[in-house]
Formats: sequence, C-alpha cells, structure tokens
Amino acid sequence: MLGSTHQRVRRLRRLIQKRSLRRTEGVCVIEGPDLVEAALDAHVEIEAVYVDADSLDLARVEALSTRATRQGVRVFSLASGVLGKLADTQTPQPVLASVRIPLSELDQIPRDGLVLVLHEVRDPGNAGTIVRSADAAGAAAVIFTGTSVDPFNAKTLRATAGSIFHLPVVVADFDVVLEHFANLGVQTLATVVRDGTSHREVDFTRPAVVVIGNEAEGLGASEVARCDRSITISMTGHSESLNAGVAASLIAFEAMWQRQDIQSIAPSPSL
Repeated sequence: MLGSTHQRVRRLRRLIQKRSLRRTEGVCVIEGPDLVEAALDAHVEIEAVYVDADSLDLARVEALSTRATRQGVRVFSLASGVLGKLADTQTPQPVLASVRIPLSELDQIPRDGLVLVLHEVRDPGNAGTIVRSADAAGAAAVIFTGTSVDPFNAKTLRATAGSIFHLPVVVADFDVVLEHFANLGVQTLATVVRDGTSHREVDFTRPAVVVIGNEAEGLGASEVARCDRSITISMTGHSESLNAGVAASLIAFEAMWQRQDIQSIAPSPSL
C-alpha cells in the first residue's frame, strides 16, 4: 500500500532527494510526459503515475493517464502546484511516476558487443548522454563504477531521454567488472587523452569493454594498468581533451559502424 496522499507525496520527495532510499526500495521517480511515456513503451514496472489536476497540457495528461490505466498502472490526481514543489526541474512537470529501478546484474550482460564502463563519472548530463548514445549505437550495456553519479537520479534520468529503459544498466565494483570480463576473454580498453592506440584502429567487431574516466582527471594509472590496453581519440585542434559524453559517443558509434560494415546493415535514420 502507498498510503494516504500526504504519505505518497512525502515518499516521492524523499525518493527524488535520497539515493540511499532509491537503492533500498529499488524505486526511482521519473518526471515529465516524455519519460513516463518512454517507461510505458518499455513496459517498465510502474508503481503509480501522478498528474497535476490543473495541468495546462490537459489533453496530453488525460491521454497518458488513460494509457497508464489500461496498462494496469494506478493514476493519482494531485492538487495544482503539488507536482511543481516535488519536481527536480525548474519548469513544473504535469506528470511524474514512481517506477521500479530497471537495474541489471553483470551476468545478465551479453558477452558480444560493446560495454561502456563509467568510472568516477559524476556529471549527470555526461552520464545521461553516454547512456543515450550507447542505446542509439546498439551497445550491449552501460556499467557505473566507483563514485559515479547515480544513474537513477532525476537529472541523469532526464539526460538519458528514456534510453535508460532500453539497455542493461549495471552498478558494480570496478575490479569485479574487469575480472568478470577478463574471465570471459573480452578485451578491456582504457580511454586516455594521449599515447593510446587510436580508437579507429581497435577491432570493435570483437566484444569490447571500454572504460571512460572522470571528467576532470580521467582514469588513474592503476585503472589504466588493469585494462588490456589504452585507446585515444585523435584530435587535430587545440583542445586538450574531449567531454566524457562526446568521447564515449564517438567510441560507441565507431563500434556500431565497424559492425555494420561487417554485417552489411544500412544505418537507420538518427533524426
């Protein structure tokens, strides 16, 4: 039971604010019609949907409520302004939902394909961008290690644009992750700013694990040493390094293009 309206609202606020509670309950809060629709499309387990009784976008909210009800999801109408006080965004959202966190385990990740490991990546925008690009490029999974940002906090969830519901996401210990894939015979690649093998020269038709480091400091020497080899994205301009989200995206799409060339599959439209 979710309790009274006051209890439900209080729990939603705490889920938005507290990573520890999200982990304990296995529940997160998604905000806005786009994310709620993406969760419904992906048939994620949704506890409940909450809508603003006086939303300006009433037609869309009503359509979403009807769809959620048809899929067996409880819908609660809240008084005007309540959702605005709960939401993490500056612009009040007319709808949000509490959903079961779609977290996967290491042994559920397919051996084939590209796995992106985010180690100490702390910016929600970067993390969300990487999940979104991994989904678009057909990666096998994204793994969060170390003190990386929570993939299920409100900012990261928004940045994924719903992609977090489309591919396995894992939170695990860095050493455990590398040992797991080493035992499977999968190549592990550390990203470094310079002096690594060009990412264009890596054979991504083979299964690969690519580790992306912290935005400010990258990967430490010990993390690089744990991987089979290091890779670098070549640059001709004056920039010292690339944004973590951009770097991971370039690698993800390089892997996709190599596999499409082998499989003779025409790329699908991106826009």
